[in-house]
Amino acid sequence: MTDTGGLSEVMTVSENEEGSRGHSKSALRRKAAKKEKRPASIQRTIIEWGVVALVALALAFGMRTFVFQAYFVPSGSMIPTLQVGDRILVQKIFFSPSDLHTGDIVVFHGPAADEVCGSPQSILVKRVIGLPGETIQSLGNNVYLNGKLLAEPWLPAGTQLGRAIPKERIPAGRYFMMGDNRSISCDSRYWGTVPSSSIIGKVLILWWRDGRPAFHIF
Repeated sequence: MTDTGGLSEVMTVSENEEGSRGHSKSALRRKAAKKEKRPASIQRTIIEWGVVALVALALAFGMRTFVFQAYFVPSGSMIPTLQVGDRILVQKIFFSPSDLHTGDIVVFHGPAADEVCGSPQSILVKRVIGLPGETIQSLGNNVYLNGKLLAEPWLPAGTQLGRAIPKERIPAGRYFMMGDNRSISCDSRYWGTVPSSSIIGKVLILWWRDGRPAFHIF
């Protein structure tokens, strides 16, 4: 079963006394540790809600069309990086596909050929693996670019590749996309490379997860 990775647009002094004193000291240390943790926890919460507020204000003031856009992740093709239900912010202004690097996460218009996976989506989120002009292929569970093993720190150890990548040269102006959840992701291995004209923008921030604010910059 494959997962397209479709997106939805979005419109957190006796022995006893000594023992007693020891317990008291331990209790005091625990309380002190808790007090130390609280400021950090409060600061993180403030930052998280601040990000949410900024996103809401930006969208409210009409920046959605030209600056950035928020999306909801409805599927698991990018697990563990993106979870089902995550909300992400996509950079559109000052963005050019020519500035993309291997490992960047992007949102793009799904190809018509995505029907081969059984559930075509109009908007997809995947990771850029191969750039224009590069030669890509897989051997076992590893991906190779121009004959060199691609280091993929974003994947958990032991990740299974799933469908193999036959050796091919990526055409000019096109990109090879893959989901991090390799064994179920429906991506360029199924429907080919993606033209630069289809790329909407680069995923900039994860700002919502598990029903609460989250903050992670990609």
